[in-house]
Amino acid sequence: MTMRPWIFTGPSASSRDPARDPGDGLPDAVLFDRDGTLVADVPYNGDPARVRPMRTARAAVDAVRARGIAVGVVSNQSGVARGLLTRARVEAVQRRVEELLGPFAVWAVCPHGPDDGCACRKPAPGLVLAACARLGADPSRSVVIGDIGADVAAARAAGARGVLVPTPVTRPEETAAAVETAPDLLAAVRLVLGPAPGRQQAVPDPERPEPGPQWPEPGPDPQRRERGPDRSPTAVRTAAPS
Repeated sequence: MTMRPWIFTGPSASSRDPARDPGDGLPDAVLFDRDGTLVADVPYNGDPARVRPMRTARAAVDAVRARGIAVGVVSNQSGVARGLLTRARVEAVQRRVEELLGPFAVWAVCPHGPDDGCACRKPAPGLVLAACARLGADPSRSVVIGDIGADVAAARAAGARGVLVPTPVTRPEETAAAVETAPDLLAAVRLVLGPAPGRQQAVPDPERPEPGPQWPEPGPDPQRRERGPDRSPTAVRTAAPS
């Protein structure tokens, strides 16, 4: 297997709307983690019927699009390396995500396992750099939004801004170490589209118009994580949200 990520280009693979003011201070691109961030985490999912958007996901992604900013996805899918997924199944799930959340300018997917030694599996920066390169975006002017430490670590390694949206599987130390956190995806986007970054915690939106899980439901084997270092059963928290 090649050590390069899979790159899927959407209908508009450009980081900036021509109508945008070059000095508007907004990001070149916003890149989202897939499982546990945009959609509920189903381990090694290759079934489009099991795709469920996270609450506020559509509103969040649309808010970024409305500002003329390209949106993309950066996702570890080690089920491919493990023989549990095929490229066709990964693409089928992507199509279902886009049916629910609208088109993304780029998908950057790592099909490798944690021991394959690739440079793209988060927390390595390869997916972020590849997505930015395809979009013509400056990584230092781009944002990555995800739910575990590997997502923000990949952002940091690429020189991008990272925002953590914790869920029950996010380790407490990951939340404590994050420079910016938000209680849900829409709040994260509002943080990104707002003032310049610092150590910030976004305020939750009192109105949640969209149905969908706030946190991913644990699968039959919740220690099998696709978005960061493998976690032991004792490290994975599966408590129900309060």
